[in-house]
Amino acid sequence: MLRRLALTAVVPLAVLATAVPAATATASGPASTGPVPAAVPTSGPFAAARPALGPLPMPLPLPGFLNDGPGAGADEADEALTRLTVSVENTGVPGADGTFELECGPTGGTHPEGQAACDRLAEAGATRSGQQELFRETPEGTMCTMIHGGDAFARIVGTWEGRAVDTTASRRDGCEIARWNSLVPVLPDVR
Repeated sequence: MLRRLALTAVVPLAVLATAVPAATATASGPASTGPVPAAVPTSGPFAAARPALGPLPMPLPLPGFLNDGPGAGADEADEALTRLTVSVENTGVPGADGTFELECGPTGGTHPEGQAACDRLAEAGATRSGQQELFRETPEGTMCTMIHGGDAFARIVGTWEGRAVDTTASRRDGCEIARWNSLVPVLPDVR
């Protein structure tokens, strides 16, 4: 994730480094009458505020942890930033109700299925694409089947891959049942 952010910042700088000299070039050839007009004011209040631009320096190489080099890899860094508090009630499953701490990278806390839950979170993080996200709530107005899956309720608070998480899950309709099931084993399997 950090590597993607760094590359997102570096690529526009490289494009600007090649575009700025072309914008300040002069026209040449038989029909040339001098400098190519630019959209930069040469007089007035904005002329003094604009510094003279030259070629931008080439970007520095990425540090090892951003470039899959020596040190902690991006996946390891993201996994280390997973700390969740999972509160579950009304499941009807003995030992499943309660408040549990879950830490990944290394696995720790009081979650009864800590390693399996960390594996599920790592799998979801590796296969997530676009705006799809494991903890995203069902959007308002979504048509869901009217199946009641029980009174189980859960709240998950903390960080996942360095991003804040504060969500709830229930089994009140088909969409929420599917969402709950996608969070197993972070949440208990109550099927």
